[in-house]
Amino acid sequence: EMALRACGFIVFRRLASCVPPPDNIEYLLLQTSYGKHHWTPPKGHVDPGEDDLTTALRETKEEAGLGPEHLRVIKDFVQELHYEVRGKPKDVLYWLAELRDPGTAVTLSDEHQDFRWARLEEACALAEYKEMQDTLRAAQKYLVALQDK
Repeated sequence: EMALRACGFIVFRRLASCVPPPDNIEYLLLQTSYGKHHWTPPKGHVDPGEDDLTTALRETKEEAGLGPEHLRVIKDFVQELHYEVRGKPKDVLYWLAELRDPGTAVTLSDEHQDFRWARLEEACALAEYKEMQDTLRAAQKYLVALQDK
């Protein structure tokens, strides 16, 4: 049985404040308007014939109103999550993408009812799932190491 496949971005922004890294990094989480109102980064299912990165870009545009012109994609960082949805296996790929202008507005589709920019610990608390928390922590670790170079 083929696993369902979805792709998305862990979208982050760096605040141009006096707050030192890593506390100047905030992650974008969207709250679903259906089901249990989970908080997740923008993501969605791969359309037939579509490559993974294209899916991530399309879904982020659809769900958050953020297009390729707003994002700086970090292709070196990719995390793959595996879990079950209603008894079916699901694979989700996340890349990192930085919001070029931290002030860019998020525009939600009707799939989501709310969004939040959150620092790591708050983002992990919202995300609930351990795999998602691990992914956010891995992103943070990657970004901090990048800043230290």
